[in-house]
Parts: sequence; C-alpha cells; structure tokens
Amino acid sequence: MKKLLCGVCAGVIALTLAQAGNAAELPGKFDGVTIDAKLIGGQQYEKLYERIGEWEKLTGAKVNILSKKNHFELDKEIKSDIATGSISWCVGSNHSSFAPQYPDIYTDLTPLVPAEELAAFVPNLIKASTLDGKLVMLPRAQFDVSALYYQKSLYQDEEKKTAFKAKYGYDLTPPDTWAQVTDQAEFFAAPPNFYGTQFAGKEEAINGRFYEMLVAEGGEYIDGEGKPSFNSEAGVRALDWFVKLYKDKVVPAGTTNYLWDDLGQGFASGSVALNLDWPGWATFFNDPKSSKIAGNVGVKVQPAGSSGKRTGWSGFHGFSVTESCANKEAAASLVWWLTNEDSQKLESAAGPLPSRTAVWEYNIEAAKGDAYKTEVLNAFQEASKNAFPVPPLAEWIEISNAVYPELQAAILGDKTSKEALDAAATKATEILEDAGKL
Repeated sequence: MKKLLCGVCAGVIALTLAQAGNAAELPGKFDGVTIDAKLIGGQQYEKLYERIGEWEKLTGAKVNILSKKNHFELDKEIKSDIATGSISWCVGSNHSSFAPQYPDIYTDLTPLVPAEELAAFVPNLIKASTLDGKLVMLPRAQFDVSALYYQKSLYQDEEKKTAFKAKYGYDLTPPDTWAQVTDQAEFFAAPPNFYGTQFAGKEEAINGRFYEMLVAEGGEYIDGEGKPSFNSEAGVRALDWFVKLYKDKVVPAGTTNYLWDDLGQGFASGSVALNLDWPGWATFFNDPKSSKIAGNVGVKVQPAGSSGKRTGWSGFHGFSVTESCANKEAAASLVWWLTNEDSQKLESAAGPLPSRTAVWEYNIEAAKGDAYKTEVLNAFQEASKNAFPVPPLAEWIEISNAVYPELQAAILGDKTSKEALDAAATKATEILEDAGKL
C-alpha cells in the first residue's frame, strides 16, 4: 500500500535530505525553455499565478498553462493522460488526497531543490509529500482543514436570541457541536432567500465531509483489517445529518451539485448563516469587493460530533514535476518559485495556512492589530490540532467516486441512509478486492 500520511501544522520531525546538497541554485537561468503546466483553477489561486511572469523574467523561460480546472476535473484529465501515454507536460498541481493514485508519474524533487529550502517547510508536510522514498511534491501555502465561518450579526440580534432560547432552551452563541449547528441552522433558515448552512454535495467533497462527520460520530471509514466499515450506526448518524438538513430545506436545493467555489460564493452572497469551509476563503469573505458580509464574519474552531471529536478532514495542495519532463531543473525551479517564502506570504495573507515555518511566524506577527486576521489565525491554528488525513489508500478517489452517488441517493430521499451506506460499502469493498487489498 502506498501511504501518504497527511501532516498537521505542528510538531517537529527530523528529516534528512542530504541528496539535495548538489541541487542547482534557484531560480536559475533557462533561456528558451518552455514549461507546460496543468494547474488547479479558481479565483483564490490567481494572485499566486501572477508571480509566474516574474519567474519568467528572472529565468528566461516561459510557462504554457495547458489547463486550469478544479482538482476533481484536473484529476480526470491526468488519469486520461496516463491512460493514453500523453504526459508530455512538466508541472502539475497535486494534493495529498490525490497523490497516492499516481506517484510513478512524478519525479523525486530531493536532488532538484536545495536542502536548506526543503528544511524550511513544516517537516510533517515534507514527510507527507514523500511516497515510497520520493518527494513527489512541494507543499504550497494551502494546508487545509476547515473551521466554522458565521455571520456575527445573527448572534447580536436580541430578538433572535430571545426566540432561540425559548425554542431550544440554551443561549444563542456560535455553535461548538454539530447538534447545535443543526438547531441553529434550522432556526436561521428562511428558504428560498436564506439558509442555515450548506455543504458540497458531490464527488470527493461530499465523501470527505461524510468521512469527517463519521469520525466525529465515533466511527471509522476503514477498519483495522482494511475493510470499509462506514455502514455502521455512526455512519448512519453521520449521513442522517446531511439528509435531515436537506429534507428540512435548511440547505439550498442545489447543494448536491455544489463544490467548493459554489460554497464560497454562496456564503459571500450573505444568504447562508453558518459555513464550514477552508482557510483560503477568509480574506474573500471579509473583502467588500467580493463579499456582502464583509465586516460581519466570525470564525471559530470546527464543531464536535456526538463522540466529542471534532471534524477535521485535512490535506494540502502542492506542485509536482513529471518524470517525462524534458527539463526537470527548470520545472523544479518553477515549483520552488510557487512555494517559496514570498509566494507563501502572498497566499497566506488571504487566509491559507502556510507550509513554511517562517511564514507561520511572519503571519502571527503581521496579524497583530488586525482583529479579524487574528481571529482567523487563532481559529485555524486550533482547527489544525484536530486535523486528520483521508485513509492512506491509492484507491481513495476511486472509492469516493463510487460512494458519493449513494450518499446523494440518501440525501435526495431515494434510499434510507442504511441502504445507501450498505450499497456504498459493497462498492468500496469490490474496489479494494480488485486492487488486491482484500
């Protein structure tokens, strides 16, 4: 089993990277070289990509971006390239949840990046980026674990506070448990103009959210023998949470088609009360140019399930260089450039959690005097303590693609939660059997 253990932004693990001592100085000179790239797309990434032009001027190389897609679509394109033997491009966006599927297509970055640069990253993330002894990607400023965003004014409304306590028997304050999220989301919801909360409803997004809710309910996705075990009582409780909110019209009707950009735009529109979401949206939500709730955003640690555990599905983005790349040195220089200290300062200023130790320290200092940034940083530092990775399976995405239609069937009312989870577990088991894992 190829393992990718997602690191959290804490702890120090010694990692020897002596091979990197012979790496060329960066960024280097590569006159006349063109680097073809396939990158994750989305508004939150555009500021980083603006730095590519500066790298081109410094190195003399050019970057030809072949694709800019969300990671689900990019994953499909990469798999198609593998199937057709057409990986002629050099640099690709990668992610800890996707990387175990195709480690063989990416080169080891250890001899291509100076040791001191690799040592500047949070050690756990470098360890988590290493598959079968190969450093297959450099982590960018996009360590992801979700915290809870909410509209502060809802909790300052005296009429709402009185009505809520009369109905539910406790004070209206930002929720600390998923049971409280349910109560408050139902209380705030006024469809079709305002919704209590929302969730991504397809592909790995819904499977990942279900997975972390399962853990918070005391369950496990894969048991100690490597078998799918999410069709448990804890699994039913976890899926019932999604089913109930959808049935009660607490979430938008289109949520089963939503992915991350839809959620970000939805919360920024001012039509959602509570939103479990990633750190990369923090600045977007509080910017009056992009958000109707700017100045009205609160952030706190993610809620806990009935087991007392908090949700904490986590992962991180990165950039990789293909084995087939004709100029690996230039490609590695570009990957380094997109993950270097200046790039991470730029990205983390908008909310993402950096993967370089010095940038964490920089952000803490920079946040002083800015109440919102301090609140965001504190919330996500606390959230990262609860972070846990997806099961370390090369088949994780394949399993997600088989499981999510069953989750949708339960949410839409076509199956009971137990029926859907039993069917999903059967599919997941077959995938692992076909892979020789069971």
